[in-house]
Amino acid sequence: MLRNADFRRYWSSAILNGFGSYVSALALPLCAVLLLKASPAQMGILGAATAMPFALLALPAGVFLDRNRKLPVLLACKAIQAAALASIPVAWWLGMLSIHWMYAVSFVCGGCNVVGGGAEQIFLTNLIGRDRLTDAQSKFTATDSASRLLAPGLAGILIQWLTAPYAVMLNALGFVASILLLRNMNGNDPKPAPSNKHPLRDIQDGILFIWGHPLLRTMAWAAGAWHVLFFGFAALSVLFATRELGMSAGMLGVAQMLGGVGVLVSSMLLKPLNRRYGAGGTMLIGVGLCAFAFAVMPLIPPNLFGMPMASAIACAAMSFFLDCGVMLFLLPYTTMRQKVTPDEYLGRMMSTMRFLTGSVSPLGALAAGYLGEHFSIRTGLACVAAGGIALTITLALSTTMRGARMAAPAALS
Repeated sequence: MLRNADFRRYWSSAILNGFGSYVSALALPLCAVLLLKASPAQMGILGAATAMPFALLALPAGVFLDRNRKLPVLLACKAIQAAALASIPVAWWLGMLSIHWMYAVSFVCGGCNVVGGGAEQIFLTNLIGRDRLTDAQSKFTATDSASRLLAPGLAGILIQWLTAPYAVMLNALGFVASILLLRNMNGNDPKPAPSNKHPLRDIQDGILFIWGHPLLRTMAWAAGAWHVLFFGFAALSVLFATRELGMSAGMLGVAQMLGGVGVLVSSMLLKPLNRRYGAGGTMLIGVGLCAFAFAVMPLIPPNLFGMPMASAIACAAMSFFLDCGVMLFLLPYTTMRQKVTPDEYLGRMMSTMRFLTGSVSPLGALAAGYLGEHFSIRTGLACVAAGGIALTITLALSTTMRGARMAAPAALS
C-alpha cells in the first residue's frame, strides 16, 4: 500500500485531520466551559448537537453516497467543516461568540462527519480493497496514537497561552491542508450506475439488509448502546476535570496525552487479539475497558492521597484505558461491517448503521447533562458507569458477538 501515491496522500490527510480533531476535542468543550461558563445541561445540549445529524441525515446520506462519486463529497464536507470551525475564533474576536453559536458549529460539523465520514470510509475501501482494510486500520491507528499523544498537550498549551479559539483555528487550517492533499487523487472512485429506485426504497432496502443480517443487527444495537454511554461521558468529562478536580487547561491537555499511549497500545494489540478472539471478542475487550474507565472516573477525589496532582494522574490513567478501549471496540466494528457487506450496499449499510447507532447518542448527552444539572456531575458519570457494566455483561453473553470472525462478504451475504 505504501507504494501507492494515492494511499500515501490519503494517509497524510488522515494524520492531519486526526491531529486537528484531537485538538478540537479538547478546545471546543473548553471554549464552552471556560469562555462561556456553560452549565452541565448546556454541555449536554452541545454533545447532542454533534450527534443529532446522525438521526437526521444518516439515512438519506447513504442513498446519496451510493449514487455519487465519493471524493467530491469528501472534499466539500472538509471545506464546510473548515469554515464552521474558523467561525469560532472570528466570532470570539468580534465579541459575538455564544453557546448557541457553539451549538450551530457542532451541528454543522456533525453533519459533515455523517456525510463526509461515510464517503471517506467507502473511498478507502475502493482505494485499497477489503482484504487490506485491517492492515490499513493498523497503520492509521499507529499514526493516530502519535496524534493522540501530542495533540492534547499542544491544545492545552495553546489554550493556556492564547485561549481556546486559537486552538480551534489550528483544526480549521488542517482541513484546508487536507483538501489540498486529496483534490488531485486518481484513486478508484467510479461514478455508480444510475438508479431507477425511489430514494425511500433504497433506504428501506438498507434497513432490511441490516435487519436480515444477524451479525450486523447485533452490532447495531451494541454500538447504539455504546454511543449513548460515550456521549453521556463526553458531555460531563471536561466539566468533571475542571470543576470537580480543579484541573487547568494545560493539566487537562497533558492528562489526555496519556490517551495517545492507549491508542498506540491498541494498535499493537489489534491484530493479535483479532487472531486469538476474533473481531467480536476484541470488541468485547474494548467495551470492557471503556466500562472500567467509566466506573473509576467518578470515584476520583479532588485531592487523591492529599495531592491534587495525584488526582490528575488518576484522570490521565483513565484516559489511557478509555482510549485503548474505544479503539479496540470501534476498529473491529468498522472493519467487520465493511467486510460482510457487498459493494452495492456499502453506502446504505454504513449510513443506516450510523443512523441506528448515532440517532440515540443525543439521548446519552442530554440525560447526562440533566443528571449533572439536577443532581451532580459525579451522579451523571456514575449512571454512565452502570450502563457500561451492563453493556459489557450483555455482550459477554451474546454468542453472535463472541463467535464473530472477519469473514468474507460472499460467505455472509
